[in-house]
Amino acid sequence: MLKQGRRPEAQCEVSPGRVFWITGLSGSGKTTLGQELASRLRGGGRPVTFLDGDALRSVIAEDLGHSAGDRRRSAMRNARLCRLLAEQGADVVCATISLFHEVQRWNRENIPGYREIYLRVPIAELRRRDSKGLYARAQRGEARNVVGIDVAAEAPEAPDLVLDNYGALDVATAVDRILALTARRDGASAAEPARVVAFKTKAESLEALAPLLRTARVLPQVRFSVGDWHSDAARVLAAVAAAPWGSDRVIVRSSARGEDAARNSQAGRYDSVLGVVGSAAVAQAIDRVIDSFADDGNDDNQIFVQPMLDQVAMAGVAFSRSPSGGPYFIINYDDRSGLTQRVTAGAGDDLETFFCLKSRPDACPPSLAPVIALVSELETLLACDALDVEFAVGGDGHLYLLQVRPLGIERHGRADDAKVDAALADVARKVELLSRPHPFLHGSRAIFGVMPDWNPAEIIGVRPWPLSLSLYRELITDAIWAYQRDNYGYQNLRSFPLLVSFHGLPYIDVRVSFNSFVPRDVPDDLAWRLVNYYIDRLLAEPHLHDKVEFEIIFSCYTLDLPNRLGRLAESGFSPEDLAGLSGALRRLTNRIMHGETALWRRDRAKIDLLAQRIPAICDAKIDKISRIYWLIEDCKRYGTLPFAGLARAGFIAVQMLQSFVEVGVLNADEAATFMASVDTVGSRIGEDFAQLPKTDFLARYGHLRPGTYDILSPRYDEAPDLYFDWSSARPPASAAPRFALSIEQLRRIEGLLKEHELEIDVLSLIEFIKAGIEGREYSKFVFTRSLSDALSLIKQLGEEHGLSAEDCAFLNYDTIRALYSESGSVREALLESAARGREHHALTRNLVLPPMIASPGEVFAFHLPPSQPNFITRKSVTAPVASVSDPPETFAGRILFVPSADPGFDWIFTRDISGFVTQFGGANSHMAIRAGELGIPAVIGAGETLFLRWQTARKLCLDCTNQKVLVIA
Repeated sequence: MLKQGRRPEAQCEVSPGRVFWITGLSGSGKTTLGQELASRLRGGGRPVTFLDGDALRSVIAEDLGHSAGDRRRSAMRNARLCRLLAEQGADVVCATISLFHEVQRWNRENIPGYREIYLRVPIAELRRRDSKGLYARAQRGEARNVVGIDVAAEAPEAPDLVLDNYGALDVATAVDRILALTARRDGASAAEPARVVAFKTKAESLEALAPLLRTARVLPQVRFSVGDWHSDAARVLAAVAAAPWGSDRVIVRSSARGEDAARNSQAGRYDSVLGVVGSAAVAQAIDRVIDSFADDGNDDNQIFVQPMLDQVAMAGVAFSRSPSGGPYFIINYDDRSGLTQRVTAGAGDDLETFFCLKSRPDACPPSLAPVIALVSELETLLACDALDVEFAVGGDGHLYLLQVRPLGIERHGRADDAKVDAALADVARKVELLSRPHPFLHGSRAIFGVMPDWNPAEIIGVRPWPLSLSLYRELITDAIWAYQRDNYGYQNLRSFPLLVSFHGLPYIDVRVSFNSFVPRDVPDDLAWRLVNYYIDRLLAEPHLHDKVEFEIIFSCYTLDLPNRLGRLAESGFSPEDLAGLSGALRRLTNRIMHGETALWRRDRAKIDLLAQRIPAICDAKIDKISRIYWLIEDCKRYGTLPFAGLARAGFIAVQMLQSFVEVGVLNADEAATFMASVDTVGSRIGEDFAQLPKTDFLARYGHLRPGTYDILSPRYDEAPDLYFDWSSARPPASAAPRFALSIEQLRRIEGLLKEHELEIDVLSLIEFIKAGIEGREYSKFVFTRSLSDALSLIKQLGEEHGLSAEDCAFLNYDTIRALYSESGSVREALLESAARGREHHALTRNLVLPPMIASPGEVFAFHLPPSQPNFITRKSVTAPVASVSDPPETFAGRILFVPSADPGFDWIFTRDISGFVTQFGGANSHMAIRAGELGIPAVIGAGETLFLRWQTARKLCLDCTNQKVLVIA
């Protein structure tokens, strides 16, 4: 296509156009959408060719019929023509059925700038429309080879955009979404649609957008500068009073020149005053806003006054990308309080956060669809794909735009949006496949979570390094976990991995986990119903996902079990069912803790054997690869396998102790005293730090790492000054409290043991409870020495072959295992593994999934559980803890604890803090935005429990990449 005008010879190279491949069944609206899209692109100054499928067939496929094979050949001709035209510099809009995976894949591989838009309409709706009478003829047998009827329609595998064109979607909004997608894909390329509105000040941007917006309204305003106010305040007040709404409640807002800029939003730095009535109050509010500009001293800074939006049904903040740059709409909103500022102020713990993949707006719930439509329209008008949008829904049902500004996001290491879309499509398919009924599993459906059972979120993080993930699978979740459960009398799941990796994000297959907690001798019918009950209960109460063993499943016999089984009776389980389960749990529990043959004793002996074998491996005259291999092999056989058993015994011990409280043998204080009296590794560290010389202390505890599986987490003996203050006097550790049962308590427990047919005496039971809790901690202390030594050797091996420690974090342990049993170049194998891991992890870092997945659709769109903290930045920091109530001069270099994400705390950023944690707040609060801009690691909205727990620590590690908080000291 020729363009008017001449250009200098040096500029005559034609850049390829884009191909918009609009596909869907006959009658889905492809032609209408394609014509409107072509018109809009031409309006933006692009040369465009529109190709309609029916017209194309008469021109380039007249020799072909309508069979599946001929349709495929016709579609390939369309595709090649599109590529030819795009190579000449024109955008091509092609409206065609062409529902063949082969053609779609060819397009992706051979057409640069290919954009696949799938118009999805149910066949019942197409039959209802049937403007061409095609479906009616097919139903009468008068038409053959109709796609979707007797020719299979292969729905796109990874479309760039899915539009459900059978509801409220109008053609203009659909085109807006396509153009927004194009802006995201093309970045700032010359092919991008022209910007309609440029960012200015907050007030000026709203004013420019007001007449253009179709999806929302903008409140009227009176705008003036600081200079205007200082020169003639009376005229400003008169202008406010003269507005039709001037005598009602108003909001006085800041609009500084340096506010809402592309590189620095200054979110929350300046004041706004809400609910102001009367000229005197308006004047005071204006002075307050101007005072918040004090550091600027710029008379060009603006203030604007707007009517207050009353009877608010919903208000919040929407991002058009995640802070890490991922292609997500994120909506943080409040639909309870009737206020507009709770999200930005970070106030309250009942805010909702919704994530939606940008290419799947169809997955958004109806209540939030207008917000996504608004954000998409703003992306087009502002030609910006990373926006921070404040909005509200008034009592009149209308959506209002309150503010829009560029969102500062991480650009380095950002994965291509198409790769994210394709990866999540892969995850959704895997979720569907793993959710099908399985002949060797009980339960009719699956569910996946990051916290149940061997909770990977806590142990390795939600985005672990490839080496961490591969080691965790090798040592625990591929096989060891199931061997232990089988050995202890539960169902045999030895061929099932417990952990599945969704493109590097580790999830527990909860159905498999629930199966593994059913005693082996429970009948299949009862086992099936139990697993379904557990899954249904977790779906109904997802906040229990990190407490399933305490709150949902029945995995051991305790003194309060008959009472707890009442929930099963309420759910339709018969007395025979309850008796069968109770008996099976009793037999299993007796076997685990009974006398000298108790299973935990055998596991405790294996741990002692591992402690003896570690020095032999480390001192042996074998190469590093062999030493690494044998440290890991020994760790599995004599470390993590017995540790898994002792962890099970420890859990049963805690459950039994809690049952003492539930049946009234102990009170809560006595149970706490018992726990404090137990001699664990954790208590001994404190005692030894107070008593031992530094060298001796590190010889004993130096192998420990805050991140057990993380090669980048320094050992205690590698960075002792990071973890401990050796300069000041170390006060002696307080003595452990003494616990003793009274004669009456002993008699009561003895009677209960006989009543419940538990084959153990009181003293042996107390021994078991103490040994179970102590053994779990001791076994972890021992096996982590093998693991920590192996990590150190992997780091050394990498250095010998030109890999940094960070490079080694991207390795897969499978590579090292293969190097032990195969010949070949060690350097090449390590470099290839690290390169592959780095590439995969770059994508992993840009994926966001819910903490619990119950259906494939939740991969694309989901609400975060209210208790899920928000981690800002992808950084990690280890530092001492401080409270906002401490003297400010002590904040430097510390992780600061702040009650809320209120913008009034903006001053903390002048204090050189290392990071901060808020009790309340969402991912889109002002403090979250500022943390992202300044690159300060932060945990926003930790909730009361976690906030209070972490605040009591002396030193924390905020690992925002893995979304973990580690208590260091």
